[in-house]
Amino acid sequence: MIMFAAAATASVGGIDGFLGTRASVGMDVVLVGLWLLLPVLAWSVLLVRRGNYAAHKTLQLVIAGALLAAIIVFEIDVRLVSDWRARARTSPWWPGGVLGALGVHLVFSISTVGLLGWVLWEALRRFPSPPAPGAHGPRHRRFARLAAVDLLLTAVTGTIFYWLAFVAS
Repeated sequence: MIMFAAAATASVGGIDGFLGTRASVGMDVVLVGLWLLLPVLAWSVLLVRRGNYAAHKTLQLVIAGALLAAIIVFEIDVRLVSDWRARARTSPWWPGGVLGALGVHLVFSISTVGLLGWVLWEALRRFPSPPAPGAHGPRHRRFARLAAVDLLLTAVTGTIFYWLAFVAS
């Protein structure tokens, strides 16, 4: 599979990914990174339920930083290094299925960035330092749950897009 991927992507430029598909390294980093962040998110939620607010805050900032780094790596890769469309053209789902899946994925990924940004901004503004429960808690929980579901849907729809574009043959 890896030799096939290298041969199939030799003419599209960029750096081939490490998952053995037609995807670039930026796509692979984002896909794997998203799925690795979900258990960290679950751990963070467990910590806050146990009253460890400082660790929850730290992990949430790590998650936000990792997502920002993944977005930067991804944008550099697809805008300056690799031609993702050329890599996806050999998919039997090109263009309709691939672009449709991308459109759905973008709805969730963009809303995730907005929701996570808002939840973090409000938490940093409204909770005391060091972090402790406060009047903002119920609203924070409501929006944080929505952001967590949105992040999960971002990972799921991103995986579907990745499979349609870079795995299906």
